Amino acid sequence: MNAQPQEIEFKGEGPQPLLREIPKGEPYPVAALGPLREAVEAVQGESQAPVAIPAQSALAVAALAVQGFADVETLGGFSPVSLYALTIALSGERKSTCDKALLAPLWAYEREQDQARQADLETWKNSHAIWKAERERIMADTKKPDKRTAARADLEKLGPEPSPPPTADRTVRSPTYEGLTRQFREGCPALGIFSDEGGQFLGGYAMKSENRQSTLAALNDAWQGQPIKRTLNGEGSLTMYGRRLSVHLMVQPGVARTFMADPMAGDTGFLARFLVTEPPSTIGTRLASLARSDRAALEAFGARLNAILQTPLPIHPETRALETRPLHLAPDARALLVQFADAIEAEQAPGRSLRRVTGSASKIAEQAARIAGVLTLWRDLHAPQVDVATMADGIILAQFYLSEALRLADAATVSAEIERAETLRAWLLDSFPHREVTVRDVVQLGPNALREAPKAKAAIALLVTHNWLIPLERGTVIRGAARKEAWLKVGAENVV
Repeated sequence: MNAQPQEIEFKGEGPQPLLREIPKGEPYPVAALGPLREAVEAVQGESQAPVAIPAQSALAVAALAVQGFADVETLGGFSPVSLYALTIALSGERKSTCDKALLAPLWAYEREQDQARQADLETWKNSHAIWKAERERIMADTKKPDKRTAARADLEKLGPEPSPPPTADRTVRSPTYEGLTRQFREGCPALGIFSDEGGQFLGGYAMKSENRQSTLAALNDAWQGQPIKRTLNGEGSLTMYGRRLSVHLMVQPGVARTFMADPMAGDTGFLARFLVTEPPSTIGTRLASLARSDRAALEAFGARLNAILQTPLPIHPETRALETRPLHLAPDARALLVQFADAIEAEQAPGRSLRRVTGSASKIAEQAARIAGVLTLWRDLHAPQVDVATMADGIILAQFYLSEALRLADAATVSAEIERAETLRAWLLDSFPHREVTVRDVVQLGPNALREAPKAKAAIALLVTHNWLIPLERGTVIRGAARKEAWLKVGAENVV
């Protein structure tokens, strides 16, 4: 007699998540932050957020402040000290709190500069009105044959149109690239895209499918310090030299997964330019009784940041291009960087540990030099070179970020098999009306991605492994027919 459908008592573990868990990362090497360490620890002590969050903010703010003064020597020539940072953390992890504490002195500086600009703006308006009226008078004379020659001379004497005073902002939150280009043209030549809601930028207009490729290419050029070349609507083409850009985006894990899994972000090398970290959560352990305050460290950070911001940038008076100086590596610092780069290169060979993250690995020696350059200039804007101790700190920090890139690489891309199994699981629970399921049910009625028997069987096998399906005895009668293979689905009520 064939077996009948039966109630099965499920005695094993409940259904398990299909998605891979992210392995725990290495502790953030806060000691390697050198002159930034005390401020980072002060913010962490007050907020009790993961220390990597204020560390990212401090490094990014420091890079923004010093990037306009010097380019650091790398093994491939001189590069900007600009940094691109991506901080991944849950909502409620106090990302904004950490960022605000370290950006507050910059915001105060921007407010002061904006107030000073208002007086300059009134002066410019008057000068511009006089210039415009005079030009209109001269242009009227050009229409008179007897005054045409003199009018040309008057135009040359009048000179170019007066430019408005540059805007004071050093940071923008979620610009289009055209907007960023305009800011570079009209404002400071050393800017930062800083956002504690980085998803607004990654999901915004600049990163829509029709704009993404050009935006990524332009931001890659900015990271490298290449000239900015754009065609603006109604304004013709524009090329600007000597601009610098740093980026710090704080995003939630879901946004980060989408961004990191985007083939275009990987293929263009854009993602590989970021220092990425996703620290373990501290939510649930942040007791008010354990908070520590160190206002002196934060005041010292603010004073140093303000001193750098008040130092005039080396800007060409006509083109407003930065005229950065070279920051050399001390001989022993360069030797240490060569040793590090060679070790990283060897680990990118087939079968070695860094084979899956060659994009990040190939840039990590330069990242180490950039970080060391930031730390050096933060200590002393006039430092002639990066010493070996600071280079060692840069390498330690770069190694941490490379380990994070390796750790997160698998989490960013869910395998096709896992994805199909998750699709089947959702369909069985939400749309399939029966408790018992067969391969034929899936192939004939299931999601399009599973309309082939091999794919359906593979997805079923994964659901069995993760305890979402229980195999039934051979010959069990299901909907009037004995089945060679069938499974009983475990409902959501069994989830532990």
